[in-house]
Amino acid sequence: MLRTIFTLSVLAGGLLSSGALGAPMQDSAPRIARAADDGGILVAQDGNLDIYYDARGNRVIVDADTGKVIAIQPPQTRLDRRALRRETRLRELGRAPDDNDRYYLDDPEDMARFRRKQLEEEGRVIPPPADEYDPGSDNSVEAYPPPPQDDGGYDNNYPDAPQPLTIERQPLNEASIDPAQPASPSEEAAPADQAGLPPKAGGKTTVEPALSLGARQDVAALQVLLDRGGASPGVIDGRFGSNVDKALAAYNQITGSNLRSTDAVGIQAALAQSGGDAFANYTITPEDAAGPYVASIPEDYSQKAQLDRMGYTSVTEALAERFHMDENYLKALNPDANFNRPGTIIRVANFGRLVSTPVARIVADKGRKEVFAYDAGGKLVASYPATIGSSDTPSPSGIHAVSRVALDPNYTYNPSINFKQGQNDKVLTIPPGPNGPVGSVWIALDKPTYGIHGTPEPSKIGKTESHGCVRLTNWDARELAKLVSPGVTVEFVE
Repeated sequence: MLRTIFTLSVLAGGLLSSGALGAPMQDSAPRIARAADDGGILVAQDGNLDIYYDARGNRVIVDADTGKVIAIQPPQTRLDRRALRRETRLRELGRAPDDNDRYYLDDPEDMARFRRKQLEEEGRVIPPPADEYDPGSDNSVEAYPPPPQDDGGYDNNYPDAPQPLTIERQPLNEASIDPAQPASPSEEAAPADQAGLPPKAGGKTTVEPALSLGARQDVAALQVLLDRGGASPGVIDGRFGSNVDKALAAYNQITGSNLRSTDAVGIQAALAQSGGDAFANYTITPEDAAGPYVASIPEDYSQKAQLDRMGYTSVTEALAERFHMDENYLKALNPDANFNRPGTIIRVANFGRLVSTPVARIVADKGRKEVFAYDAGGKLVASYPATIGSSDTPSPSGIHAVSRVALDPNYTYNPSINFKQGQNDKVLTIPPGPNGPVGSVWIALDKPTYGIHGTPEPSKIGKTESHGCVRLTNWDARELAKLVSPGVTVEFVE
């Protein structure tokens, strides 16, 4: 009996001794962290952890007691919170929830679906049949009552779905070499044909030229008015400049008015009296789109001579010249237009009718870079900005006369008589066309090799030099060519 008691006492003492030694070993053992098989982090024992995020979005787990980094988790390795909530719900339910039974409070679509399900269970919403669903109506019975009416007249009606746009083709008109006369405001396209127009405001088509081009619509309107009055501003580009100033002075002389460029009211009144709005609608025809056009115009005269025709290079170049406009400004007025598609409606300058009074005398003012045309009574009937000669190849002096007029002429290059272009030292014949050296018109003078002609670069008229001749825009040269006849005097003044 005594032996049994002694043996039990020894065993009890051993157990107490081993328990006392085990505690400090457990406290002094370092915490061990390792990656779990499923991508998580397992931490030995329950310790205090601090979580930080560095500049790259990595999650850094730090032991709060020792300050040691336990693990670094890149963003793509962290568990998705939605997936964690799903697993938690799975453990709570003992099953995977159905797709239609998952709702997450941070998902607006889930909350809306949850709300709809609640209302359906309460019998407050009657879903419409699938084949009778109307997206523009209120499909609820009482869950979504119509909002109260406000002063703005708001109601629960929605516009009809947009219908496919169609373009009604107009009867085809034969393409004309002469500038087409834009339709008057009363003759503009009917509402059914407005698909190709810029947006409307207040019943009138509004056009905002590109600000990056420095163009202004009020300046363009003034240029249109001057052009109507016979005082050509050159290209209509919406910009003030010397050509506009000269044209305004000539306009006042022709009309006997005293219009100023800042008189917006007077300009609008003059436009209304002379033909209406400064801009009109024009429908691109199949002939416009078809051309023919050339890919490019070479600089070298020997290469020009190999072409069949010095034609236009694009629809926009051809239309810009037809309506007396700068090509870039035409594009700015119609930024969304497809110029290559027949039926497209664009905005163009409504320059009105051409001058028709016969001209008896022409004055080429070298200093002003301007050509003045007078009738038999000495009255000014037209003026044009011009490039007249240069210091290397000056224009003639004194009085000369028109000898003949040629429309759409060839150009004969002779370096022994005229200037020398590049390395070309032989006589070349360059085919006709608006992009030829003399443009589409040649008004020959009685002084050999000199004349009044057009240009392939209308935007440079009055701003560059010529090889001794008088250079106008193609449309101005063509207008003047119809007003003169052989024998009309041409006086060159300094």
